[in-house]
Amino acid sequence: MKWVGLVPVLALALAGCGSSDAPKAPPEDLKTQRASADAPHEVPLMGEEQRIFALGDSLFAGYGLRPEESYPMRLEAALRVRGINARMVNAGVSGDTSADGAGRLAFALDAQDKPPVLALVCLGGNDMLRGLPPEQTRANLEAVLTELKRRKIPVLLMGMLAPPNLGADYRAKFDPIYPALAKKHGARLVPFFLQPVLGKDWLIQPDHLHPNKTGVEEIVAATVGEVAKVLPKPTALPPHR
Repeated sequence: MKWVGLVPVLALALAGCGSSDAPKAPPEDLKTQRASADAPHEVPLMGEEQRIFALGDSLFAGYGLRPEESYPMRLEAALRVRGINARMVNAGVSGDTSADGAGRLAFALDAQDKPPVLALVCLGGNDMLRGLPPEQTRANLEAVLTELKRRKIPVLLMGMLAPPNLGADYRAKFDPIYPALAKKHGARLVPFFLQPVLGKDWLIQPDHLHPNKTGVEEIVAATVGEVAKVLPKPTALPPHR
């Protein structure tokens, strides 16, 4: 996502999608302990490398964070702690709309030295923030999923929800896009990617929109199990001779 004129209003309204009585400050005993990319593996890595392609906007690019703190890279670390020999290709670009993502997908995939075993797709948030017609978002995401299906690449789609201040009509058109397309294309779905950080100010950057380092860890913790389910089962490597 990217700062545009509507962002401050929409970011605050987005919190309305969560619980109204969510705490506004972290509990004093909050101790978030997630896997560190530099920590020893808890489980030995199994099988050959599994390449995961992450197509998205700033929520994947890691806006306001160091590259290694982005969601895809922290997800890679969490998967490797589970013994999954994951390697992320972070194709997140801040400011991308669904049209931008659809337009660069084929080029980005063709540039890989081997096809990924899974694609994560997180697009549409900037469409919503700019008030673009939901029909355009649906068509662009349809193109993304169609291309990935053509290449026989499984997909985990990260869903988004429109904030209440865009109106009931907009929400009625925007919110069903992700479950409908996931069902149509046989993709797995995370219903709302930002759910783990809603209403939790201490997990959000000062722009009131993007998760901070700790917020990213919470989203990883909430989604790593779903990602692991979609990945192929690792096969043991042949013994070294």
